[in-house]
Amino acid sequence: MVLISVRHVTPHSLRRHFPLTEHFLPKQIPSLKNRIFSFTTTATMSSTSKRVLVPVANGSEPIEAVITIDVLRRSGADVTVASVEKQLRVDACHGVKIVADALVSDCRDAVFDLIALPGGMPGATNLKESEVLETIVKKQASAGRLYAAVCASPAVALGSWGLLKGLKATCYPSFMEQLAPACAATVESRVQQDGKVVTSRGPGTTMEFSVALVEQLYGKERADEVSGPLEVMRANHGDEYTIAEFNPIQWTFDNSPQILVPIANGSEEMEAVMIIDILRRAKANVVVASVEDKLEILASRQIKLVADVLIDEAAKLSYDLIVLPGGLGGAQAFANSEKLVNMLKKQKESNRPYGAICASPALVLEPHGLLKGKKATAFPAMCNKLSDQSEIENRVVVDGNLITSRGPGISMEFALAIVEKFFGRNKALELAKIMLFTRA
Repeated sequence: MVLISVRHVTPHSLRRHFPLTEHFLPKQIPSLKNRIFSFTTTATMSSTSKRVLVPVANGSEPIEAVITIDVLRRSGADVTVASVEKQLRVDACHGVKIVADALVSDCRDAVFDLIALPGGMPGATNLKESEVLETIVKKQASAGRLYAAVCASPAVALGSWGLLKGLKATCYPSFMEQLAPACAATVESRVQQDGKVVTSRGPGTTMEFSVALVEQLYGKERADEVSGPLEVMRANHGDEYTIAEFNPIQWTFDNSPQILVPIANGSEEMEAVMIIDILRRAKANVVVASVEDKLEILASRQIKLVADVLIDEAAKLSYDLIVLPGGLGGAQAFANSEKLVNMLKKQKESNRPYGAICASPALVLEPHGLLKGKKATAFPAMCNKLSDQSEIENRVVVDGNLITSRGPGISMEFALAIVEKFFGRNKALELAKIMLFTRA
């Protein structure tokens, strides 16, 4: 029997210990959806929750930061997102704005089971130049506890601090020369573990990196439990992605594609950030619009993201594509937004592209008649809500002006497929290789 002492509980905390609440929590306890909670347990759960620090900075790579935080929180870890800047909000790469939980100076006396550094430039440099963070990570290393870094950060931060001596490590390819003198040997593994240190290469390897961190904290069984629903593992990492396409047509635009990405409280942050980041890398003009009454939203794994505009302002423009991230609470918010639903209906009526991933095809597009006569897919547990289920096993489905996909672990493929439809497959594969999603 588990006794729960409720002080300050969140949907995330409930999902952490009771995974089955994932699909039902908003219906069961709707009044809790947007409140901040935490809770403690008086049984053995309290001893199994691991404490993790993920520092972020201006210029951090948002895909790497958000995937790491999201996956670790799914595992049950108590993750603190700490800004090394003077304020909580950081301006990450590609215009993504993240609000941290704390300043890194507030964490100097805390003990963590893991410290994981995202990459990105100049984010990795800003992490390296934080004296407080350097002290915290060096203390972590001297205590024999786990620390990790991805992309530029193994070379720029860990290597510069002398924390890779005698170890095998990897990093983003263009930083390998800088990494070499700081470690025993550089390797090209997508994820490299040596002792208490885990390193990885870039945005396209961060999902594997994060799952490896879960395994280090909790064991392989927990790692498999976390990665399974994400559909993280493709048959061969590094291979080219595939699209199931029906009724192919050319997606057109003037100058640069104008793309709307709505977000809401409860949106899946990995899906939102990967779509935004990758489409901006492709030089699309991406407008991030909150359907809430303020710009800052609290995503499904408690990551705070800041939109560019509110949906009323976004509705004044026309778009070459409107694309919805998933997340149960976010999808429900989209379905309840009359403004957004009307925009989607006009988009379909004018034969302009629209799309959705995870819960949103089933909870937003299907009930509003936006999948009528179309092949589509969705999050596996939601596919029974689709009227046409003939292509639901495909990872990404394109039917004319519609694009749909299944879940967080497929978000990069989904975003690359959008790039392909607007800019061609060569451009999409070029981006995939830069991000190390496919082999160079």
